Amino acid sequence: MLAIGCDHGGYALKLEILKYLDEKGIEYNDMGCNGESCDYPDIAHEVCTLIQKGEAEKGILICGTGIGISISANKHKGIRAALCTDEYMAKYTRLHNDANVLCLGGRVIGGGVAVEIVDAFLSTEFEGGRHQRRIDKITELENN
Repeated sequence: MLAIGCDHGGYALKLEILKYLDEKGIEYNDMGCNGESCDYPDIAHEVCTLIQKGEAEKGILICGTGIGISISANKHKGIRAALCTDEYMAKYTRLHNDANVLCLGGRVIGGGVAVEIVDAFLSTEFEGGRHQRRIDKITELENN
Protein backbone atom coordinates (compact mmCIF):
# COMPACT_ATOMS: atom_id res chain seq x y z
CA MET A 1 0.00 0.00 0.00
CA LEU A 2 1.13 3.49 -0.87
CA ALA A 3 0.15 6.72 0.90
CA ILE A 4 0.04 9.95 -1.10
CA GLY A 5 -0.64 13.54 -0.15
CA CYS A 6 -0.10 17.09 -1.25
CA ASP A 7 -0.76 20.67 -0.34
CA HIS A 8 -2.51 23.06 -2.74
CA GLY A 9 0.79 23.73 -4.57
CA GLY A 10 1.09 20.06 -5.45
CA TYR A 11 -2.54 19.26 -6.18
CA ALA A 12 -2.39 19.34 -10.00
CA LEU A 13 0.68 17.09 -10.04
CA LYS A 14 -0.93 14.71 -7.55
CA LEU A 15 -3.87 14.26 -9.93
CA GLU A 16 -1.49 13.25 -12.72
CA ILE A 17 0.29 10.78 -10.43
CA LEU A 18 -3.03 9.31 -9.24
CA LYS A 19 -4.00 8.72 -12.86
CA TYR A 20 -0.73 6.82 -13.39
CA LEU A 21 -1.22 4.78 -10.20
CA ASP A 22 -4.77 3.89 -11.27
CA GLU A 23 -3.56 2.82 -14.73
CA LYS A 24 -0.89 0.59 -13.13
CA GLY A 25 -3.32 -0.86 -10.59
CA ILE A 26 -1.23 0.38 -7.66
CA GLU A 27 -3.26 0.68 -4.46
CA TYR A 28 -2.96 3.93 -2.55
CA ASN A 29 -4.50 5.91 0.24
CA ASP A 30 -5.00 9.56 -0.74
CA MET A 31 -4.48 11.72 2.36
CA GLY A 32 -5.45 15.00 0.67
CA CYS A 33 -5.62 17.78 -0.10
CA ASN A 34 -8.34 18.21 -2.66
CA GLY A 35 -7.16 21.52 -4.02
CA GLU A 36 -8.05 23.70 -1.04
CA SER A 37 -5.39 25.75 0.72
CA CYS A 38 -3.70 23.71 3.44
CA ASP A 39 -0.44 23.42 5.32
CA TYR A 40 2.14 20.95 4.02
CA PRO A 41 3.32 19.85 7.52
CA ASP A 42 -0.18 18.52 8.21
CA ILE A 43 -0.24 16.46 5.01
CA ALA A 44 3.29 15.16 5.63
CA HIS A 45 2.21 14.09 9.10
CA GLU A 46 -0.82 12.18 7.76
CA VAL A 47 1.24 10.24 5.21
CA CYS A 48 4.18 9.57 7.53
CA THR A 49 1.89 8.37 10.32
CA LEU A 50 0.45 5.71 8.00
CA ILE A 51 3.97 4.50 7.24
CA GLN A 52 4.95 4.52 10.91
CA LYS A 53 1.86 2.44 11.75
CA GLY A 54 2.67 -0.06 9.00
CA GLU A 55 -0.49 0.83 7.09
CA ALA A 56 1.58 1.97 4.10
CA GLU A 57 4.97 0.78 2.91
CA LYS A 58 5.93 3.96 1.03
CA GLY A 59 4.67 7.47 0.55
CA ILE A 60 4.61 10.24 -2.02
CA LEU A 61 4.37 13.86 -0.90
CA ILE A 62 4.00 16.91 -3.13
CA CYS A 63 4.11 20.63 -2.40
CA GLY A 64 5.06 23.60 -4.57
CA THR A 65 8.82 22.95 -4.50
CA GLY A 66 8.94 19.67 -2.59
CA ILE A 67 11.26 21.28 -0.05
CA GLY A 68 8.88 22.14 2.78
CA ILE A 69 7.07 18.83 2.65
CA SER A 70 10.35 16.87 2.63
CA ILE A 71 11.64 18.79 5.65
CA SER A 72 8.36 18.08 7.45
CA ALA A 73 8.40 14.38 6.55
CA ASN A 74 11.97 13.92 7.78
CA LYS A 75 10.95 15.10 11.25
CA HIS A 76 9.08 11.80 11.68
CA LYS A 77 10.90 8.86 13.22
CA GLY A 78 11.62 6.10 10.72
CA ILE A 79 10.97 8.28 7.69
CA ARG A 80 13.63 8.78 5.07
CA ALA A 81 12.11 11.28 2.67
CA ALA A 82 13.95 12.27 -0.49
CA LEU A 83 13.20 15.22 -2.74
CA CYS A 84 13.85 13.98 -6.27
CA THR A 85 13.85 15.95 -9.50
CA ASP A 86 14.80 13.15 -11.88
CA GLU A 87 14.65 9.40 -12.35
CA TYR A 88 18.30 8.86 -11.39
CA MET A 89 17.79 10.46 -7.99
CA ALA A 90 14.68 8.36 -7.36
CA LYS A 91 16.47 5.14 -8.29
CA TYR A 92 19.50 5.82 -6.13
CA THR A 93 17.60 7.06 -3.11
CA ARG A 94 15.92 3.65 -3.05
CA LEU A 95 19.08 1.65 -3.85
CA HIS A 96 21.39 3.40 -1.38
CA ASN A 97 19.22 5.29 1.14
CA ASP A 98 16.20 2.99 1.40
CA ALA A 99 14.03 6.12 1.20
CA ASN A 100 10.42 5.36 2.04
CA VAL A 101 8.93 8.70 1.04
CA LEU A 102 9.32 10.39 -2.33
CA CYS A 103 8.90 14.17 -2.35
CA LEU A 104 8.15 16.16 -5.49
CA GLY A 105 7.68 19.80 -6.41
CA GLY A 106 4.43 20.48 -8.23
CA ARG A 107 5.70 23.82 -9.51
CA VAL A 108 9.13 22.44 -10.43
CA ILE A 109 8.56 19.36 -12.59
CA GLY A 110 5.96 18.35 -15.11
CA GLY A 111 3.65 15.35 -15.08
CA GLY A 112 5.65 13.24 -17.52
CA VAL A 113 8.86 13.59 -15.55
CA ALA A 114 6.99 13.05 -12.28
CA VAL A 115 5.54 9.76 -13.50
CA GLU A 116 9.02 8.57 -14.53
CA ILE A 117 10.33 9.50 -11.08
CA VAL A 118 7.46 7.72 -9.33
CA ASP A 119 7.97 4.63 -11.47
CA ALA A 120 11.70 4.50 -10.64
CA PHE A 121 11.01 5.03 -6.94
CA LEU A 122 8.35 2.33 -6.72
CA SER A 123 10.18 -0.25 -8.85
CA THR A 124 13.63 -0.04 -7.22
CA GLU A 125 14.55 -2.14 -4.19
CA PHE A 126 17.08 -1.27 -1.49
CA GLU A 127 20.49 -2.87 -2.16
CA GLY A 128 21.34 -3.40 1.50
CA GLY A 129 24.92 -4.53 2.08
CA ARG A 130 27.28 -1.65 2.81
CA HIS A 131 24.36 0.75 2.56
CA GLN A 132 22.61 -0.86 5.54
CA ARG A 133 25.43 0.31 7.80
CA ARG A 134 24.68 3.89 6.78
CA ILE A 135 20.94 3.50 7.30
CA ASP A 136 21.69 2.12 10.77
CA LYS A 137 23.72 5.26 11.51
CA ILE A 138 20.80 7.44 10.43
CA THR A 139 18.53 5.47 12.76
CA GLU A 140 21.05 5.91 15.56
CA LEU A 141 21.06 9.70 15.03
CA GLU A 142 17.30 9.67 15.04
CA ASN A 143 17.19 7.81 18.36
CA ASN A 144 19.59 10.19 20.16
